Amino acid sequence: MASELQIVVGGIPIGGGAPVSVQSMTTTKTHDVEATMAQIDRLVEAGVDLVRVAVPGLPDADALPELVERSQVPVIADIHFNASLALRAIDAGVAAVRINPGNIGGADKVEQVVRRAQERGTPMRIGANSGSLPEHLRWTATADPAGALVQAAMEEVEVLERLEFRDFKISVKSSSVPVMIEAYRRLSEVVPYPLHLGVTEAGTAFTGTVKSAVGIGSLLASGIGDTIRVSLSAEPEEEIRVGFDLLKSLGLRHRGVNIVSCPSCARQGFNVIKTVELLEDRLKHIATPMSLSIIGCVVNGPGEARETDIGFTGGGAGAGMIYLNGKPVYKLDNKVLVDHIVELCEKKAAEIEATRNALEPAQ
Repeated sequence: MASELQIVVGGIPIGGGAPVSVQSMTTTKTHDVEATMAQIDRLVEAGVDLVRVAVPGLPDADALPELVERSQVPVIADIHFNASLALRAIDAGVAAVRINPGNIGGADKVEQVVRRAQERGTPMRIGANSGSLPEHLRWTATADPAGALVQAAMEEVEVLERLEFRDFKISVKSSSVPVMIEAYRRLSEVVPYPLHLGVTEAGTAFTGTVKSAVGIGSLLASGIGDTIRVSLSAEPEEEIRVGFDLLKSLGLRHRGVNIVSCPSCARQGFNVIKTVELLEDRLKHIATPMSLSIIGCVVNGPGEARETDIGFTGGGAGAGMIYLNGKPVYKLDNKVLVDHIVELCEKKAAEIEATRNALEPAQ
């Protein structure tokens, strides 16, 4: 079931019917402010909603005030084993803290962090990871790994609820897709809190994308999940692109150019694969939602082009047909296809934004 409760992280609503947010985590040393800010800026350009930074030591905590001030998106502090760092992060004005109440230093330390979060209105993320389950649940994990994750998460929930703190979201991540799916399904049936979805340690850009699409996608398709992180052994910006493509494929959010393209076959009149690769790269800068079809022959091309904002189909005899708003308009030489499509998409984005601005009420 969908999360009933909503929290707000740095102005971004999570849960309670809000749009699914996309987040990532920096890979730089947090205390290296310039390197971390450069990475955050690249994530912002890719469309990130929330950014998490690791805070393993005091120099990292000391860097948080400047990062919070300079970042264009909410900054979340990721903290383990040290309650004093969590307190410093909250005082630094982070949008949220990610902690594990079980490893932060005991009940008194948990209460200190919770009370400070209550005072500052700072939400939290709690939850379990299959790679760091508490010792007393290791045997349970052998027989019922999903159950162990849910039990670990619920023990953390109970700690915060006893302190009358409910401003949090929960995760139950596993590197096993079936375990992760089952854990989130079970958890969604027993808690009203927003859920942070992810397949942890998913792998490389290719493998991790497949695992995340199956795991995160199947849960979102059934109405479970409020914010996502696609964990890849790749540059963080790739996590954002995959995350938004995942949401676009489910019709949950729309950002940038959604390219519909054929797998190509002997009927293709131009190199579809190479063309789409070039377009995908050159259209990354467009955030305005729109659809583009690139089809190599006239079997499915006209039908797909009628359903997209911009389309190109055919390509036989060195030229194909350009469709605009579902209608065939003119023929285009294959040699200038990529440059021309980029120009059309940029023009379409400008038109959409102009219309949107004209409809917005004056401030």
